[in-house]
Amino acid sequence: MPPKKKTEAKATSGGTTKYEDMFEVIDKDPDGKKFDRVSRYKCRSEFDAELTIDINVDVYPLAVGGKFSLALAPTLSLDGTPEDDAFDQSGKASLADGYEYVMYGKCYKKVDENAGGLTRSSVFISFGGLLMNLKSDPKNVQDIEIDDRLYLLMRAVYAP
Repeated sequence: MPPKKKTEAKATSGGTTKYEDMFEVIDKDPDGKKFDRVSRYKCRSEFDAELTIDINVDVYPLAVGGKFSLALAPTLSLDGTPEDDAFDQSGKASLADGYEYVMYGKCYKKVDENAGGLTRSSVFISFGGLLMNLKSDPKNVQDIEIDDRLYLLMRAVYAP
């Protein structure tokens, strides 16, 4: 198997992220509510990225018209060093300290689509059964590969 290519990641609060953007919630449960504690949100960024994401609404409710910041990072370490397999109970500062909602998951699918001359990449990530689909310009998600394990970090920017 060929080695994974190394790519530069963007720095955020001293840490590293593979993707970062601001989104506005466009719709909630467009296909109807399927689970009591989970809602599926359709969101759009200012840079034409589209996001469909499942969120535990008991923990982190979002409202249509609300805006939030989203980041995807391979580690919560502020200096970008990889984490151990063991849970860190030290209480030291981490990237999660600047966010309100954090999930950990795995990228299980990545597809390039060409519709009407516009090329888009779709990244699919599962967070223990809560799913996310991010459609964006291919260069914005080029650092995300299948089997990457990533933290999703969210914080509200505007709540209607």
